[in-house]
Amino acid sequence: MSADFIAVNTPLLDGNERAYLNECIDSGWISSEGPFVRRLESELAEYVGRKHGVATSSGSAALDIAVDALRLEPGDEVIIPTFTIISCAAPLVRRGLVPVCVDCDGRSYTMKTADLEALVTPRTKAIMAVHIYGLPVDMDAVLRFARAHQLRVIEDAAQAHGLMCGAARCGSFGDISIFSFYPNKHLTTGEGGMVLTDDDELAQRCRSLRNLCFQPGRRFVHEDLGFNYRMSNVQAAIGCAQFERLDEFLEKKRRMGRRYTQAFEAWGEYVQLPLDSTDYAQNGYWVYPLVLSGQQSAEAFMALLSDAGVGTRPFFYPMHQQPVFQRRGLFNGVSLPVSERIAWSGLYIPSGLGLSDDEQNRVIEQVGTAIATTYGC
Repeated sequence: MSADFIAVNTPLLDGNERAYLNECIDSGWISSEGPFVRRLESELAEYVGRKHGVATSSGSAALDIAVDALRLEPGDEVIIPTFTIISCAAPLVRRGLVPVCVDCDGRSYTMKTADLEALVTPRTKAIMAVHIYGLPVDMDAVLRFARAHQLRVIEDAAQAHGLMCGAARCGSFGDISIFSFYPNKHLTTGEGGMVLTDDDELAQRCRSLRNLCFQPGRRFVHEDLGFNYRMSNVQAAIGCAQFERLDEFLEKKRRMGRRYTQAFEAWGEYVQLPLDSTDYAQNGYWVYPLVLSGQQSAEAFMALLSDAGVGTRPFFYPMHQQPVFQRRGLFNGVSLPVSERIAWSGLYIPSGLGLSDDEQNRVIEQVGTAIATTYGC
């Protein structure tokens, strides 16, 4: 890969990250016992309006813990979006739960809340709402649905740092919520995540599950099986420095997203651009997605951009079409056409916080060239 290749994501680490990392080294606190872990937990919980934050080693780890903490029984059904990352479905399947997939909205790419009612059975026990690509799910609709059917609610806010959904922040909804701090997120710790809840008992169970279910006073006698999903003080130090600039980062993401939209509006006949807002939320542009018209292949379009030195990523592959789940007999005969279509024709382009104006100009130019090549215009 050439030195001038534009990666799909480059993080921005020019704040207090180095100073806080040096503090970890100088103090010797590099493990999960260090003070930056507790600081990040308390600051982020307060920011989103939660009582408890439990830092983890990744966003996937946070989902593992969140699902386990709810103590659902094998055979219980959990409604999830099909258009999401496999981290959402995997902890359900591992625990013998049954994921039930709902299609996504064709414009926001979030779960289609109007279709939820038809999926309820006597075995439905929970719903997992996943914010997608910088736009939140309509959480008012999800919560109304959950209350009507007495369902537990897991909110996956991995892609929604700092976003508002109505009058409340993403990460504050439902019984339990999670964040991811992977390097492509608005706030990164390199690898890392967090579980958030207002329930004291759930929070205590999450802390125990994160730490191998060690018991106070009887450390190596175990009544339950947990995980080593602890976040290190080194990771949390980076996260604390990032959190200091979260609002700034969010505004930068929105400027980049709107600049792309302004540049690509002329190509609207050929590509679907992301919504800037819905009636309940403003786009945080976690990534900048494009959906090609006419069932054009995203893979071929991405190859054109790669040859021009521009990195991309494909859209999520739907959960109901994942080979690993189909081999287990899940989702037989399920067809969810919107997610299938955008998985074939969707991709996202560079939009990391470290993207320079000159690099964004190059991306705009090369996307325009790729559209002209693809559609012969």
